[in-house]
Order: sequence, then structure tokens, then C-alpha cells
Amino acid sequence: MIWPRSIGRVSGHLVNTMTGRARSGTMADVNGHESEVRFRDPPVWLQTLAIDDIDVVCPHCGCRAVVSAEPVEGAVAMHWPRRFVCTGCVSASEWQPKGGSSCWGGPVDPYFRLPLWLQERCCGGQTLWAFNEAHLALLADYVRAKLRERNPQRPGLTMVARLPPWLKSAKNRDEILRAITRLRRRLR
Repeated sequence: MIWPRSIGRVSGHLVNTMTGRARSGTMADVNGHESEVRFRDPPVWLQTLAIDDIDVVCPHCGCRAVVSAEPVEGAVAMHWPRRFVCTGCVSASEWQPKGGSSCWGGPVDPYFRLPLWLQERCCGGQTLWAFNEAHLALLADYVRAKLRERNPQRPGLTMVARLPPWLKSAKNRDEILRAITRLRRRLR
């Protein structure tokens, strides 16, 4: 499993501080995938996942491109300037928070509104999407878990709490995990 940038240690166990879960709590299933029994809703918002690079489809050549943040001290992360770069056709552009607006909650990047590289149809025509590998890992952990606990400090306000019902439904678990596997292949 790829862990996001923020990793820490708690009681000697490797812990993903984004999800707050220790790796020792996982076990491999018959296919060698980590099988989570419990998922605790981490204090993560969609905007938190956009701090890392966002994988998008280049509008010029159709290759995988990246929207990256350019941190500004004292500014809120979702208002940092962004840079779009495609290594396939060498196109680039800038997004500035002044005069530019962002749009959250769909299969496009919130700044340039380009289609996300990581999107896949599943569950009767629904679109499963993720900004990057860390976002995809968080979704996989959630979907895979048989027991899902809400965040007690911020119930209803986290990204996981706002997932659509079709993604939360246990009856869609296998189909969603297959879609996540296909999306992970696109990252290679």
C-alpha cells in the first residue's frame, strides 16, 4: 500500500496519520490484498487530498498530466496557486486564486476543471474518481472495511462522511474494489 506523505509511529506500529490506522491491523486476503476489518473515519477533507499532486488528462494530447500546488506561507492550501504540467506534450499553465475560482466534488480537478486521470464507471453507470494515489488508497480502505466508524470530532463533515450512498453500500463492495484495481493499474 502506498501511504500519503504524512506517516507517523504510534506504540511501535506504523500509522498513516491521514487515516489514523496502524498497518498491524491489516491482513492479506486470498489475492494478496490487504483486507481491513475496521475503518475509522479520519479527519480528512477533499481539499486535504488536493494538497498533493492531482492526476489529470491533458486536454492537448490525452496523456497523464499533473496539477501541483505551489505553497504560499500564511495562505490556506486550497487557495495556493496551481500549476498544470504535461510531460507528454510539454504544455503548462498557471492558476491563481485571485480572480480564479475552484469547483469541488466531481470527476474534474477543482482548479483547471480538467478530467481526472483516475475515473472509472461502475455500479450501474456511477463514476468512481480520485485525485491521486493517496485518495484512491483512502477510498479502497473504506470500501474494503466491514466495520466503518464515524469520526467522533467532526461527524458528517469529513470526505468519507460525504461519500455517495452507492459507494457506501456493502452490496457494491466487490465491484468498487475491482474498479479501484483498474484505476491503480492506470498509475503504473
